[in-house]
Formats: sequence, structure tokens, C-alpha cells
Amino acid sequence: MMKIAVIGQSLFGQEVYKELRKEGHTIVGVFTIPDKDGKADPLAAEAEKDGVSVFKFPRWRVKGQAIPEVVAQYKATGAELNVMPFCSQFIPMEVIDHPKHGSIIYHPSLLPRHRGASAINWTLIHGDKKGGFTVFWADDGLDTGPVLLQRECDVEPNDTVNTIYKRFLFPEGVKGTVEAVRLIAQGKAPRIPQPEEGATYECIQKKDNAKIDWNQSAEALHNWIRGNDKVPGAWAEVDGQKVTFYGSSLVDNGTTANGQPLDIPGASRPGLVTKSGLVLFGNDGKALLVKNLQFEDGKMIAAAQYFRSGSSAAVELTEEEKAFAVWQSILTNVAQIEDSTDFFKSGAASMDVVRLVEEVKLRASSCQLQNEDVYMNTSFQDFIQMCVRKLRGEDDEEELVVDYVEKNINNMTVKMPHQLFINGEFVDAEGGKTYKTINPTDGTAICDVSLAQISDVDKAVAAAKEAFEEGEWGKMNPRDRGRLIHKLADLMEEHQEELATIEAIDSGAVYTLALKTHVGMSIQTFRYFAGWCDKIQGCTIPINQARPNRNLTFTKREPIGVCAIVIPWNYPLMMLAWKTAACLAAGNTVVLKPAQVTPLTAVKFAELAARAGFPKGVINILPGSGSLVGQRLSDHPDVRKLGFTGSTEIGKHIMKSCAVSNVKKVSLELGGKSPLIIFSDCDMDKAVRMGMSSVFFNKGENCIAAGRLFVEESIHDQFVKRVVEEMKKMRIGDPLDRSTDHGPQNHKAHLDKLIQTASLELTLWL
Repeated sequence: MMKIAVIGQSLFGQEVYKELRKEGHTIVGVFTIPDKDGKADPLAAEAEKDGVSVFKFPRWRVKGQAIPEVVAQYKATGAELNVMPFCSQFIPMEVIDHPKHGSIIYHPSLLPRHRGASAINWTLIHGDKKGGFTVFWADDGLDTGPVLLQRECDVEPNDTVNTIYKRFLFPEGVKGTVEAVRLIAQGKAPRIPQPEEGATYECIQKKDNAKIDWNQSAEALHNWIRGNDKVPGAWAEVDGQKVTFYGSSLVDNGTTANGQPLDIPGASRPGLVTKSGLVLFGNDGKALLVKNLQFEDGKMIAAAQYFRSGSSAAVELTEEEKAFAVWQSILTNVAQIEDSTDFFKSGAASMDVVRLVEEVKLRASSCQLQNEDVYMNTSFQDFIQMCVRKLRGEDDEEELVVDYVEKNINNMTVKMPHQLFINGEFVDAEGGKTYKTINPTDGTAICDVSLAQISDVDKAVAAAKEAFEEGEWGKMNPRDRGRLIHKLADLMEEHQEELATIEAIDSGAVYTLALKTHVGMSIQTFRYFAGWCDKIQGCTIPINQARPNRNLTFTKREPIGVCAIVIPWNYPLMMLAWKTAACLAAGNTVVLKPAQVTPLTAVKFAELAARAGFPKGVINILPGSGSLVGQRLSDHPDVRKLGFTGSTEIGKHIMKSCAVSNVKKVSLELGGKSPLIIFSDCDMDKAVRMGMSSVFFNKGENCIAAGRLFVEESIHDQFVKRVVEEMKKMRIGDPLDRSTDHGPQNHKAHLDKLIQTASLELTLWL
């Protein structure tokens, strides 16, 4: 083990310091920046807590010369190695070269590319496909020393400085720095000279040079914005003030049709403020979407709210709600917190944002804040109002707009959505195409339902993918996912009579059966899977260690992504529940095609899911044909799994399409003819009762219905006679009539097929 001086700052420096101590090294001194507004840097605070000597030099050099007193204090520690995990100060060579093992530095790029202080920014600005970090030996150049260790990662299309740092550069950087020290201690650390070929050096990114040049392609604009997100922030002049852009992603031009124009000086065309955010255009005519905007006063808003920012009414707070104020404990330099107090102008920094968010969560677990909520509500009054709205379930989300078809039926007013449900909205199909869904009881049309087209499928899959990869759903912890699913089950229970009525008129299900089975079991299914959300666990696996390695081998279950679901018509809501609940519990997003003849409970379910608070894009419902919608879902490259219940013939076709497209996972429940065998020693009353139930339950429209009855010859005639007697007692009629035993068959084509089959069988037997 070695004597180490840690020279640096920030949470990164703090984590490296902690891990080095765990490794058994002696930290002889921590050298960091002075306190700011009376608050110590996290590295300093951690070391002081441990009783380690902490030095807070404002500078190490004056006019290029080392300060003798500072160097002397450093040398007195007796360090054998300097570890510089995140250092913003210029360290003299007298300090760099002094230790026995020299000095190592962590740098967040794959050197020699992107030397300089803004390496992460420039990795993204240049659109690099690979990023990573380097631990190198310090020399007298700027990031030019020999390489000790490098690790790389893929740069994702919408990565920002924050996301790539949190996902890889921070956690893996800490591990890599500690591993580098381990190699030095073992005498195995390499010194690989950096090549000059491919070397780049870029200037430090500051607010002054982060202005957006609009004369670029959409991709270049996207890279510039994300490469400056969150610090220093890419900006442009809009409506006479400096506006900073955050949360950029590339989008298809086809998704940008509806929006309010926003003139941006220098841009090739006006931006569009849409429900999804601010759409911007490059000089190539392609589009990008920006989610958030920040004004000169520090206030941040959702870009979609640009033309209506500041319009929400104030919320009257209770005394209990006022107690959620935690600013005073963070802004210790402010004597009195007032409504107008600004969090950042009062000295708060990014670390304080994290602390504020976590403290609010501790006080009120139902108030699920994100860091962006603080940036968007920088004054104390705005912040408290936002928290209370969240606690009361009054978020400023756009109100769900539903074009209901209303029917007074079954002693109630049934309100039925009839459009596609895509990305949290009920929308018409492309071209306004519709079809009529029929009440099988009397053959009348219930309503016109939107008929999804291929472009609608693509929009729904894109929404589901974004919700999984970028949205709140993908960030949500499992317990909160379970809470949402429980809330959905509660809403379904509140609407169970309405759901059962819709099921009865749309599928012919007997109302009492629909209430208990179609709807009741659906609710139970969602409750069951809600409980599974935080119990999806992997396992650790013992292995034989190859000395001196110490390895941990484990499995981790992760969601797949976008799941497509194609369900049959016999149990419209229950089949939806069985497949959807499991997908949601695991953290996936869903695009579901209900049977074309029974779409109404599925779109009603979508409404309830939205009202339960499911984020946009998590659940998408597409009524339409199997040949169009089902086929496109099978072929779509962004669908990661497809679940289907239906005929064997179609199942084979789906499996082939899924294999050819992207080898997506497939779950199939296909046709069968279950046998029921009755022997002569049976309880005849029970055999008749169970035999009829197995054939006629849910009008025989049952995946496990007894398609074949085998009765021992000696009791055959007696059994048939008893069955005929019982069938004469069966009441066939209106499914909403509480005395009905058997409602209409699901749809006419199915009825015609049954009649044809029965006629053929009679012909063969007579």
C-alpha cells in the first residue's frame, strides 16, 4: 500500500478518495479548492470527516512560479504518489515530479483526442461515436503524458454531457482511477507514449463561445446543443433575450406538422412550439427537438410551454405543505428565505440541486422530483407551488382530451373513446380512416373507430421507444412503477361496471360474467404484477477465482424495450391485462393491437392509464387490421418482443416475420382442441355440469374450451340425454339481461363459421 496525496475536487474526487481508502492506501493529504460561500467542496468535507489533513490553497503558483510555502506544505506530507482525479488548478512541476511514483491524472476523453478542459463537450460536439477516459502520467504538457489506462464506451445519439458522465465517465472513471493506482502498487503500470497523430486540442467551453450558429445541418445543431448541455449551455437570441437550449434530439420532419411558429434570428426557418417541445431546423431542412429552455434570469421552462409560461394560477398552501421548505438548511448564507429568493443566485450549485431533490423525496415520497424541476422553478415560491401540485396530483401536464361516444345503456352513461392512443394522446388515424364496430346482440353499429395505418404504427413505436430510452418511465424506480400500476388497477375498479358494459356490447360477453371474469380478473392481474415490480431480481453466482483476481459474477434482469402485443377477440380486456401487466411491471413500453372487432375496452383502458399518470408513450393502442398493423409490428426493427394469441397459421407467419426483421423475441399462444374424457364411473351430475361449462363458458369462445368430448360408450346415451335436457334450460339472449346464460357469438363471421361447421357435422352424422 502507498502514501497518496489526492489533488482535486468535486463528487468525483470524493469517490476516488473513498475507494482508495477502502483499498488500504494511506491518504497523507487532500489538496482542494477553498470553501465557497462557507461550504466545503465534497472532497474536503469527506476528508475532514475522516480526520485527514486538508489543504485549501487558492493557488499553487504566482506569475508562473511555484509558491514556496505551498510546495513546502505539500512535500511535508511525504506522498509517494499524487492522484489527480478532478483538478481545476495549475499544479507546479515541483509537485508533479516530487513523489516516488510521480503523478497520475484522470481525463474524460480517449487521448490524444480532445486534450483540454472541455473534453466531454467536444466529444459530443464533434459527434464522436466512441467516448471514454484516460488515466495518464502527468508531464509538463497539456494532457500529453504517457497513457497508463484507457476505457471506452459508445456515445448514444442523444447523450448530453450529463448523461454520458453519469452513465460511464463518473462510475467507470472512479473504478479506472483506482485500478490505475492498483497497477502502480503492483509495479505493473505501463507508460504508453501518446501519438501526435490524431491529437486534438479544443478551447474551454464557456457561455460566451456557446452561441449557436444556425448555418449548420440539424445533426450539427443537435451535437452543439447536447455538447453544451448542461454546462455551459448552448444559447441564441430569441425575442430579444438570451435563451439557452437543453434536451435535444433528432426527429422526423413528419412529426413536426402542428405547432406555433417562433422566429429565431439567423435560423433557416422559424422554430415550431409543439406539444412535444420546440422543433428547430438545420440548413439541410431536417429537424431536431428541444425539450427545455432557460431564460436570462435563470428560470427554466418546458419548451412546449414557451407561449404560455407563467400562466398557471397560484396554489393556496396548507401549513403542513409549507413545512416542505428545505431551502433554509441548504442556503445557509441567506438569512431569511422569501418567496422571491432564487436558489442559484443565492449561491446554490449542481450538488445542491441533488441534495434538494433527495431531501424533498425523504419528506414526501409521493413527490417524485427530477433535477430539471429545480432548474425550471428557481424561485422559492415557484418551487413550493410545483412541489405541492405534484403532491396533490395537479401537475401542469396538458389535460387529456377525449372525444367520447356516449351511450345511455345498462342504467348508466357509458363514455367510450374511439380513436388511436399514441404518445399519451387520442388521435385520428392517418387520413382520418375509420371503421364501424358492431354490437353482436342486434347487429347495429356502436361507433366509428379509427383504423390505424402503417405510419400510425411507426409513430406509436417511436413514442414507445422514446418513452423507454429517454422518458420518465425509463428513469422511474421499480417501486414507483408498481405504485402507478396499482393506481391503474384502482381506476379500473372504479370503472368496472362501465368496462363490463362496454365488453358486453362490443364482444357479446354476458354482463355478469364480464364483471367477474373479463374485468375482475383483469384488475387482479394488474394488482398481482404491480407487486412484482420491485421483486424482479437476479442472482449471484459463485466462481473459482483466478488469483489474485477478486470477481463478482451476477445476473441482472433488465427490461427489453418496446413490446408489441396482438390480442384476440374472445376476452378483449383480460387478454390485454395478461400480456400488458407483465410488460409494464418489468419496465417495458407497449404498443398493443386489439382485435379489430373488439377494440373498445382497449381504448377505454388507454384513457384510464393516462388518468393514472402513466407517462406519454408507455402505452399505445392501435385498433386496426392484422394484415396491416400486426404485420408492421412484426416487421418493425425497433420492436424488441411480440406477444400474440390467435391461430396457428398466423402464429407461424408472425414468427417468420419476427425472425427476418430483427430476430425479435416472440411469445405465441396458438390454436388447440382440448379433450375432455368422461368415464363410466363418473358422478353424472358433475360430469354433465362440468362438460357443459367446458364447452359453453363465455359462449364457447375460450382458449381452453373442450373442443372434443370423449364419453365412455356405456354411459354415452345417458350423458347426451342429460346434456340436451340442461341445454333446453339455457337462456340465450341480450348479454345485459341479468338472467341471460349465453350471449351472442362475438361477431357475425364467427357465427357463420360455427353454423357452417355444425351443418357439416350434421350432414356427416345423419
